[in-house]
Amino acid sequence: MNDTLAGWLQILALVAALALCHRPLGDYVAHCLTTTRHLRAERLVYRTGGVDGDAEQTWPAYMRSLLAFSAVSVLFLYAFLRLQNHLLLSLGMKPVAPDLAFNTAASFVTNTNWQAYSGESAMGHLVQMAGLAVQNFVSAAVGIAVVAALIRGFTRKRTHHIGNFWVDLTRIVLRVLLPVAFVFALVLVAAGTIQNFHGAQVLTTIAGDHQSITGGPVASQEAIKELGTNGGGFYNANSAHPFENPTGFTDLVEIFLLLVIPFALPRTFGTMVRDRRQGYAIVAVMALIWAASVAVVTVNELHSVSSPAGHAAGGMMEGKEQRFGIWSSALFAVSTTLTSCGAVNSAHDSFTPGGGGLLIFNMMLGEIAPGGTGSGLYGILVVAVIAVFVAGLMVGRTPEYLGKKLGSREIKFASLYILTTPAIVLVGAGIAMALPGEQKAMTNSGPHGFSEVLYAFTSAANNNGSAFAGLQANTVWYNAALGLVMVFGRFLPMVFVLALAGALARQRPVPVTAGTLPTHRPQFVGLLAGVILIVVGLTYFPALALGPLAEGLH
Repeated sequence: MNDTLAGWLQILALVAALALCHRPLGDYVAHCLTTTRHLRAERLVYRTGGVDGDAEQTWPAYMRSLLAFSAVSVLFLYAFLRLQNHLLLSLGMKPVAPDLAFNTAASFVTNTNWQAYSGESAMGHLVQMAGLAVQNFVSAAVGIAVVAALIRGFTRKRTHHIGNFWVDLTRIVLRVLLPVAFVFALVLVAAGTIQNFHGAQVLTTIAGDHQSITGGPVASQEAIKELGTNGGGFYNANSAHPFENPTGFTDLVEIFLLLVIPFALPRTFGTMVRDRRQGYAIVAVMALIWAASVAVVTVNELHSVSSPAGHAAGGMMEGKEQRFGIWSSALFAVSTTLTSCGAVNSAHDSFTPGGGGLLIFNMMLGEIAPGGTGSGLYGILVVAVIAVFVAGLMVGRTPEYLGKKLGSREIKFASLYILTTPAIVLVGAGIAMALPGEQKAMTNSGPHGFSEVLYAFTSAANNNGSAFAGLQANTVWYNAALGLVMVFGRFLPMVFVLALAGALARQRPVPVTAGTLPTHRPQFVGLLAGVILIVVGLTYFPALALGPLAEGLH
């Protein structure tokens, strides 16, 4: 079987698997978020935390709960990292340096999973399991909780309540993430991913040299790493490491895991608003952008003329695993940059200017096609609010979306959401390029070096976590700067989303009239996709022109 046929079959199998899971998983998540029945395990959690599972919260209370939980998580994980040499299963690892511990704690709590360290040589097994992997579950659950609150804002009327953060968090972890991750951890183990408590073992290679290889509980972390669109790898090589991702089958499973919940959540949205056509419109935009990105990146990597060696080899294989090839590497790269997942099975730094530039652009979209667990859906719904507002301006009437008027208050919150992340990215990258000492962290000079810095801040602000692999980011300045960018890039947008949810929930629904914009038809799908591309293009084009576009022209 040639590579082209294998590549097409892989994409078709992935699409078929996602399509089969879209309806049942989406409806199941909607049921978990709307049922009034509490499981026994959930009631135990509520009693332990002193939570009234039947009480609801206003959006400020919901926000305070979320921020308090996240702040405590950062402090707990920071302490875990600083004290790891005193813990069981530390494998003799030293305490993590203060700046790196802050960066790592902020990274995993914000669902970014940016790693300025080598996992197998910096973290013990207990820290990986009880520290990092736990945050993989709860940070993903926080994203779904926020989008649940926003959907309730659309469905409720004349109320100040948008749900209960503690109930949403508990249900998502216990009913959705844990069981699915458990099943797929077994699948990965059966397919060759390792799961043990071995420390470093010195082996003799075929050439007669000695190599130290570290084992660990990899499969259990790998499953939630992808399912929760987290991305933090047990090993430095991430999903390019044969212990994390041993075969083409496991590679396809991992891509499926990082896409399955984000692509299912539009069904959850349609079910909760009692109009599944709205969910189909949203998932159509997501799928359209994802498919176009896969096509462009794959073509760039297969038909590059920027490297004579790559052209002679039939494609750019530099930085890509022989086990996966160009098609799987491009598919993984697109899927991980269009979700808030930092997992990689190839070095994005080695992609062509066109392919690497589009990977940056994918994250600049706000990772909404399909985006992270929860964050992708609430991101595209905010852009949908902007699209409806633009359409309202065109016809000269007050815009309405799902029966709610979009007045100045709602548009302000949506606009602040849209502007926050680009401001963080561009200001952060500009400061880094203005500091001579920080420029030395770039492996490359010129446009490619700038692309490394731009990619890093784009990845951090959008809570992605993947890297160009050329930037030497483990410095005090970069650890502090990127840590702050992750925190602000995660929680400021969430504040605006929850404020928008509260504003919508207080409204009285307006009836549909002949002048109401239909938001379930192909015309709206095209309008929404156009608004996404125009807003991102106008915002980031100057920065892209200095990096990947300039490199491509050169």
